[in-house]
Amino acid sequence: MFVTGKHLDRRTFLRGAGVALSLPLLDSMVPAFLTTPALANAQVKRFGVVYFPNGLYMPNWEPRGDGPTWEMTPILAPLDALREHFVVVSGLTHQPAVSLPGEGSGDHVRASAAFLTGVRPKRTEGPDIHAGPSLDQLVARELGKDTTLESLELCLESNDLAGACEAGYSCAYANTLAWRTSTTPLPMENDPRAVFERMFGDTDNTTREAQLAQIRQDQSILDRLRTDVARLSRTLGSGDNRKLDQYLDAIRDVERRIQKAEARSTIELPHFDRPVGIPSTFDEHARLMFDLQALAFQSDTTRVTTMMLARETSQRPYPELGISDGHHGLSHHGGDAEKIAKVSKINAFHVKQFAYFLDKLKSTPEGDGCLLDRSIILYGCGLSDSNSHLHTDLPIIVAGGAGASIKGGRHIRYADGTPLTNLQLTLLDKLGLQLEKFGDSTGRVGELSEV
Repeated sequence: MFVTGKHLDRRTFLRGAGVALSLPLLDSMVPAFLTTPALANAQVKRFGVVYFPNGLYMPNWEPRGDGPTWEMTPILAPLDALREHFVVVSGLTHQPAVSLPGEGSGDHVRASAAFLTGVRPKRTEGPDIHAGPSLDQLVARELGKDTTLESLELCLESNDLAGACEAGYSCAYANTLAWRTSTTPLPMENDPRAVFERMFGDTDNTTREAQLAQIRQDQSILDRLRTDVARLSRTLGSGDNRKLDQYLDAIRDVERRIQKAEARSTIELPHFDRPVGIPSTFDEHARLMFDLQALAFQSDTTRVTTMMLARETSQRPYPELGISDGHHGLSHHGGDAEKIAKVSKINAFHVKQFAYFLDKLKSTPEGDGCLLDRSIILYGCGLSDSNSHLHTDLPIIVAGGAGASIKGGRHIRYADGTPLTNLQLTLLDKLGLQLEKFGDSTGRVGELSEV
């Protein structure tokens, strides 16, 4: 191999037989002799969110000691082998989820609805729901410009709850973390098969042949639509043609997605068969969904994912752990040692699945590093102490490298009362989005990039 100072333009195309396929990001598209940080900045970035419900028993979570010499705790123990790849953050507050005087309960619904929006949700059981655009969707608007899908929203429980879920709050607040706008919550998908088909269409696997067959089918449908629209347009007046333009926008978006799929088909992907359905155990289900997210990042199908391990107030038992009690009931342990042991075991089990995801990204090479190096993954909950419904000193992890802009292996303790949104605003900076304010933020946090 000859190394020169020249590099290929990112917009390089392969041309032949009248077809133009944009190339995936290749090493030769980055100028030779760049330093590692510069090389990382030349690569794409990804953002993921993993949410766990119901809070936890904080003494079994919070690290002992600050900085790089902190001691591992029982709940965080599954992450021990990856400790250089994440930062544990303490001291953050989730004020939009705190009960107002006379408001009563609703802490669980507000915890999840405000976690990525930084906005207190409107208390309503009707259709007039209101929160705010979520962090993941702000990122998706930017990072999704060059991908087939702007984002993926995933969960491990069905999202079919309707009506009021808690203290006069609509179930719409409990079913998702992702809000496209302040009035538009995005549904989360729990069926791996449906997620695969959204990513790759009606194909049986990720082979290049299967992808190209789907692209040809989609292109054929699009060509027919374009012909039909052109024919219809000639028969309509100016008013109807303006309305037809909205439909044409949708067609153009489909065309853009097909072009992105063509580019993706040049990337060599691991063989991945279309899932047959929802696995029977929690860990099998979680790991399959994490596999799909890693595949989405690797194939550049999307650069933004959001996942709920379970919704707030989930009463799911964990028979694989020998726990038949519902999770939410155990979280209100009342100081009972047996219940504390069980709920901490569930929390550690959730962390174990998260560790699997991080390890998957770490073991997937990209450029001179790996997918984890190019990603920011936020793990946490909108509640801390589960027994008291506290929204202070939240359990938060920031994992990944985001182009060497995050230094792992540390426990950072911010001043009590620091808004969660201050951290989130800082993460937006690291992902290339410059906002003056996000939710109830009062500024930015430091120390993510240095000791």
